Amino acid sequence: MSDPYASRTPVHEQVTEGLGTVRVLPLDPEADAGVIHRWVSEERASFWGMTGLTERQVAEVYAHMETLPSHHAFLVVRDAQPVAVLQTYEPEADRVGECYEVRPGDIGVHLLLAPAGPGGARPGWTSRLLSVVAAYVLLGLDRRRVVVDPDVANEKAVARFLKQGFTAGPVVVLPEVDLPDVYLPEKKAQLAFLDRGILFPA
Repeated sequence: MSDPYASRTPVHEQVTEGLGTVRVLPLDPEADAGVIHRWVSEERASFWGMTGLTERQVAEVYAHMETLPSHHAFLVVRDAQPVAVLQTYEPEADRVGECYEVRPGDIGVHLLLAPAGPGGARPGWTSRLLSVVAAYVLLGLDRRRVVVDPDVANEKAVARFLKQGFTAGPVVVLPEVDLPDVYLPEKKAQLAFLDRGILFPA
């Protein structure tokens, strides 16, 4: 099978047992909008905040993100198949930074997983993928701590992060954001933190 992503230079590439080769690629708003639109249109992705957007609007959201020096989007690809969207951000430049004491070396992460394939969910698969993402964010970007802010009602995501070694922080209310290209409503979030030393002891 040909690899439609072969021409893109990954920011991170890792071979992982049980996953194969995983690459973290800079997201292309135009080329990737179709895949992302299919994912965010599913009911399970309602917490991502893009339900109801058209494919063109999804492309515009990520095109806007490309203009922000503090926010970045990536397509995570496993053996030529897209498996997740990763977004990283500087907490002090994001609404989450208004809700906790940001430390030097912090980085925020949002992760949307692709729907399960025909064979359904595979035990341990998500944990392995999260480990690859953590390696890129903590080691590749040389950060000290990851912060995530899933909606408190997204119990699966909260449980997934805690199982991965994150420590639950406070429940906070993230303020709404109304920008020309994106609107984020007020959100009740469960903050959680992962120190680099937990996964990668010095």
